[in-house]
Amino acid sequence: MKLSQLFSQNKLSLSFEVFPPKTDSAFDTVKFATEEIAKLRPSFMSVTYGAGGGTSQYTLDIAKNIKDSHGVPTLAHLTCVSSTKETVREKIAQMQAAGIENVMALRGDLTPALEQTDRSKWAYRHAIDLIRDIKESGADFCIGGACYPEVHPESANQKEDIYYLKEKVDAGCSFLTTQMFFDNNLLYNFLYKIREAGITVPVIPGIMPITNANQVERAIKLSGSFMPQRFKALVDKFGHSPEAMKQAGIVYATDQIIDLFANGITNVHVYSMNKPDVAAQIQSNLSHILG
Repeated sequence: MKLSQLFSQNKLSLSFEVFPPKTDSAFDTVKFATEEIAKLRPSFMSVTYGAGGGTSQYTLDIAKNIKDSHGVPTLAHLTCVSSTKETVREKIAQMQAAGIENVMALRGDLTPALEQTDRSKWAYRHAIDLIRDIKESGADFCIGGACYPEVHPESANQKEDIYYLKEKVDAGCSFLTTQMFFDNNLLYNFLYKIREAGITVPVIPGIMPITNANQVERAIKLSGSFMPQRFKALVDKFGHSPEAMKQAGIVYATDQIIDLFANGITNVHVYSMNKPDVAAQIQSNLSHILG
């Protein structure tokens, strides 16, 4: 199923993101975890793409298995940072052959090594370059893109960020998924601004359950996310106890999702980090809400 069809149904839905293994030896463990999440029957599952494309084959293997073995629609990530045109064409062909219908088109994170290279020589400098190539390839994908409620870290300001976001949508994105955030008001403000700018595609909020205190620093580093005082208080109070922090983090994420649903959002994406128990608990907390 193309995700554009799912989003047009205007029904409350929950989806989960998983990541592929980094090595052959970890494949079976990761495959098991993703299958356990697939058994929850989410509206769809996304499978990420390793930095620099190092786990690209695993991305496709996991996505195809989820789709074929469990009937769950999948969204396969594809990044283009430092890739050649030939490599991207090959990946597109492989996705088509695997029956993938949905692609998340991303530039990808810059590793320390990539930050030192001459970007002017890259075939793809931005996600929009990849989106255009996917459209020009003739592949019949539903294409998703990323957006940042708190401004892309490389943008000068939010106005500039939204300008380039609209260009990306106009190039062929059918929907957008947000970077993680921990204050829903940031999303509501962002939605107001992008709608004013003429961006009308569905925007799927991305929620990250913080289940241990060590995740906080990493989340801030990855996304530059604003941490509300009520969340900081939660970490201060329960961060020393793994089980208490896990429970509190799940409740906080659940509360965010309930508030989003109550304010007109219909589709929420959970960055579940290959943790079936966390995904199951959040879904259970919303069982009567989701129906």
